[in-house]
Amino acid sequence: MNQLPDIRTTWRSDIPASIVVALVALPLCLGVALASGAPLFSGLIAGIVGGVVVGAISRSPLSVSGPAAGLTVIVFEAIKSLPSYQVFLAAVVIAGVIQIAFSFSRSGILSEFVPSSVITGMLAAIGLILILKQVPHAVGYDADYEGSFQFFGSDGSNTFSTFWASVTQVITPGAMMIGLVSLVFLFWWDKAKPKDGVLRFVPGPLIVVMIGVFGNMLFGAVRPEWQLGAKHLVQVPIAQSFGDFANLLTFPDFSSIGSIALWKVAVTLAIVASLESMLSVKAVDELDPRRRTTDKNRELLAQGGGNMVSGLLGGLPVTSVIVRSSANVDSGAESKASTILHGFWLLLSVALIPAVLNLIPLSALAAVLIATGYKLTKPKLFIERYRQGWSQFVPFVVTVVAILFTDLLIGIVIGLAVGFAFVIARNFRTAITFACEDDDCLIRARRNLYFIHKYELQQALAKVPDNANLLIDLSSTNFVDLDNVDIINAFIKGAAFRGINVLVRGDIADRTAPLIKAPAYEVRFA
Repeated sequence: MNQLPDIRTTWRSDIPASIVVALVALPLCLGVALASGAPLFSGLIAGIVGGVVVGAISRSPLSVSGPAAGLTVIVFEAIKSLPSYQVFLAAVVIAGVIQIAFSFSRSGILSEFVPSSVITGMLAAIGLILILKQVPHAVGYDADYEGSFQFFGSDGSNTFSTFWASVTQVITPGAMMIGLVSLVFLFWWDKAKPKDGVLRFVPGPLIVVMIGVFGNMLFGAVRPEWQLGAKHLVQVPIAQSFGDFANLLTFPDFSSIGSIALWKVAVTLAIVASLESMLSVKAVDELDPRRRTTDKNRELLAQGGGNMVSGLLGGLPVTSVIVRSSANVDSGAESKASTILHGFWLLLSVALIPAVLNLIPLSALAAVLIATGYKLTKPKLFIERYRQGWSQFVPFVVTVVAILFTDLLIGIVIGLAVGFAFVIARNFRTAITFACEDDDCLIRARRNLYFIHKYELQQALAKVPDNANLLIDLSSTNFVDLDNVDIINAFIKGAAFRGINVLVRGDIADRTAPLIKAPAYEVRFA
């Protein structure tokens, strides 16, 4: 088990990073709730639970959980198909229980079979999407909701048409100025950030938020027509009292627990949320500078517990999400304390200072996400994959394109299909060498022989001429599938009738099944 850093030694990095993640998560939680057709506050609940509950149970040092854009379509359709939002919350709770069952059945190990080219393709695609989706927000075109990953919008637009419209037609000067200054500052800060002193613990995104807030105030004083209105700012629901805040909570209705529709939603949420979480956590492990490895089964337990609590309090389903996790890594977090603290900051800020949060321009936060996106999809990454060969480059590019033109989950499935096709193709490469000179023939297994190598072995044996001396060399194998053993045994049985002397090198009796040795003909074992 990985040892996580002691918070007493990492707080200088974790506290500033947690604040940045909370600021990034805030509009994303609201945007996902809006796109899901759920109450806005349900997204904030999911963000808080994803930080505090999932963060506390999980052993991932850097993963951040919350409401996921990849579930918006599923959640939207589920809410419409069930009698009420409260019944949907019951499905979320049951989905959490199912995820816990996945954990105890050790299902998390399945994520280890995902090709690395698909994981890096997912990261690069998310980087590209962040840039394409956040540029409109950076220039004041806020038609699409924060956190959107779908290529096609509900109004018939798509990622590219929205991007083009934002940079050619619908530019808000104040938003563009804040976004541009923020972006320039972030790239400069990465290079100019002090190596020692107090400032080395101050993340650039935190300064960018302050630039956005005070810059917008300055516009109001010197150039009012540039000042950003509410639609270009974060919009957190404001409760006038503690009673109003408590009334924002919604509780599940289990009266329909016998409904097939409810269980269908619960199982779907459990499977999709688990898949997205496993892939996200695996991707975050790739981003971790210390290359720590997360216990995937424990992560399923954490996600299941988080969904149970989120559903009980009226929140959306939670998953590990790569955007917030990437921002966490980018901000210099060292332990899961950053994840837990970001949940507390969300809770405290929404409860105590929602009016202050509503002063933050979306364009400033867009600049933070654009900078994060660039780091995920640097041209260097594409060059490295290309140099690794087509078997790595093609699944990588297919994953990027598929996610870009569909959405996260569909794109990953397509990428996995192509990635596994290349894995299978690699195993279909020639595993057997055949050579024959005069009456001396050789059949050599260059690596382990599996079921898929049966035809190749049969073809090689069919080439052996009558009255030949045949060496079957299995010394390079650690495993020979029983079907292949049967083929060799069948050949040995008929060898005497064709005058073929067989020599087998490599004893596989302890590994699979013994090769036969009948008295009717000579089979020598070397």
